Amino acid sequence: MAGYENKTKPTQAPVQEFIAQVEHPVRRADAEVLDEMFRRVTREEPVMWGPTMVGYGSYHYEYESGHRGDALAVGFAPRKASQSLYGLLVQPEAPELLSRLGKHKVGKGCLYVNTLADVDLLVLEELMQTGYRHMTEVVDQPRTDG
Repeated sequence: MAGYENKTKPTQAPVQEFIAQVEHPVRRADAEVLDEMFRRVTREEPVMWGPTMVGYGSYHYEYESGHRGDALAVGFAPRKASQSLYGLLVQPEAPELLSRLGKHKVGKGCLYVNTLADVDLLVLEELMQTGYRHMTEVVDQPRTDG
């Protein structure tokens, strides 16, 4: 496992160009709103992680197996079927907030929202705040040498 390298890494690709190229007009408009919300909530500049994920902040992890890496703290990816939102499900507040969010689906580590018109944006903002705090203050681990 020590030789494993994460496939999803931060890139230098411009976030605004990526969002402007989202084909579906509703996904593109929602991506613009999500970008503004994540920037405001996290006070972080967005970074492209791989070709399709927009991330705000990062966290470091190290497993007992020796595998370690960095990942985006919170973020989103406009997909064909929905917006995939990352880092918003592991905080203790998530279940209660999700019950008030509106129409959504939950997958393995992802929150899926078809369109922002289907959800309560104030609840989504709270999910962003609590998710970002949890990922950067609780999940984030100190780096060790080696």
